[in-house]
Formats: sequence, C-alpha cells, structure tokens
Amino acid sequence: MPLSLARLHKTGLTAFRQTLREALCLPAGPSKERPAGAGTSEGQQGSAVVEFTFLALLLMVPVVYFVVTVGQIQGGSFAVVGAADQAAKVFVTHEDAAGARIAAERTVLIALKDYGHPPDQAQVEISCDRADCLAAGARVTVTVGLDVPLPMVPFGDSLHLNASRLSASATQVVGRYR
Repeated sequence: MPLSLARLHKTGLTAFRQTLREALCLPAGPSKERPAGAGTSEGQQGSAVVEFTFLALLLMVPVVYFVVTVGQIQGGSFAVVGAADQAAKVFVTHEDAAGARIAAERTVLIALKDYGHPPDQAQVEISCDRADCLAAGARVTVTVGLDVPLPMVPFGDSLHLNASRLSASATQVVGRYR
C-alpha cells in the first residue's frame, strides 16, 4: 500500500497537532461537551491575543498620554509657585527698584529653567501697593504666569497648543531694617 504525498503530509500535520496539544496540555481530541455549532475553526485560534493587544494599545496610549500631561501641568504649577515666591523675596532685599526688578525677573527665569520650562512661555508681573516699592512696609506682589505646552506634539510651538495656563502670586513686605 503506497503512501501518497498528500496522505503523508496530512499524517505529519496530524502528528504535529497532537504533539502541540500535548505540549500545551490540551485535550487530545475535540470536546464532546460542546454543542454542534460551537466549535472553533483553526483560523480563529489565537485571535484573542491579537484583540487583547490591539485593545490594550488603543486604551493604554491615551491613558499614558493623559498621565504625562498631568505630570507636566503639576511640574509647571510647582515651578510658578516657587518662582513667584523667590522673586518676591529677591525683590524686597534690593536697594534700588530697577535692580530689584531685574533681579526678580532673573530669579523667575532661573526657577522656571530648573523645572525645564523655557523663558518664552513665562510672564512676570510685579506690582506694589505704594509709589515707592522699596519703602519700609510696602507690599510687593509678584505674579508669574506660565503656558504649559502639550507634551510630545510635533510642531506644538508653531501651533501654540497648550495644555494649561498657570499663574501664581506671592507677596512680601519690605522690611523696616535692611
């Protein structure tokens, strides 16, 4: 009884399937408990892994992007609070108003740079409750604004896509004795 090539191929494929079932600890044959139309075809095996991977990517990428964006906003809020506080403290320690303003603006730029924000996204506003900002008892308020861009957006600078606009104010009183 000669074996045909097709029968040899089919026998080899059947043996391979049996070996694979044993390696994966699957039952040897088709299950008797399934209804007649509920069997899976060979082409659909493993499709759950593909669907899970696709859905995981589809759902996880926006979640990760949201977390990164919230982190950028949180870092920006720390930056503006620290910059405003330090700038107000620096302003009240100087002797002349022009030098105090320059020192306060530089302090804001340094504080924002420490948090990784470029100076072109910041605004600094300094106001006093008196005409002479450095008179004893004068209240100096420094307000720092910052535009936090969307992270990982190509051409985001040219499109001006911002995640948030943050601002913080700090007030210091000029001391009587310097």
